Amino acid sequence: MVNWVLRIVVAAALLGSAGVHYFLWTQGYSGITGTLFLLDAIAGLVLAIAVLAWRHWLPALGAAGFGALTLGAYVLAATVGFMGNHDQFNSQPEYWGVITEAICIVGGLALLFVKDRRRVTA
Repeated sequence: MVNWVLRIVVAAALLGSAGVHYFLWTQGYSGITGTLFLLDAIAGLVLAIAVLAWRHWLPALGAAGFGALTLGAYVLAATVGFMGNHDQFNSQPEYWGVITEAICIVGGLALLFVKDRRRVTA
C-alpha cells in the first residue's frame, strides 16, 4: 500500500514538473533553452507513466535523477546563470518547479528503498 501511494505521489510530482516546463515553453522560451524545456516536459510525462506502470527500480532512479538534474539546472540559472538564462526565483512557475522537483528527488529515492511487501508466487 505504501509503495503505491508513494508511486502516485512521485508520478504527480513528475507531471507537475512536466506541466511547469511545458507552460514555460509555451510562454516563449526559444532556442536551445526552449528545446530543453520541451524535452523536460516530455521526459516528465514518460517517467510518470513508467513509475506507475513498471514496478522496477529504474523508473524510481529516473525520477530522482530527473528531479536532481532539473533542480540543479534551475539552481545554476538562479545563481550564476545557465545557458544564457538568469532567473530570480520570483514567479509561481519557479516555486512550483522547485517544489515538484524536490518531491521527485525525495520520492524517487524513497521508492528505491521501500520494498514491495507482496509475495510473489511462482
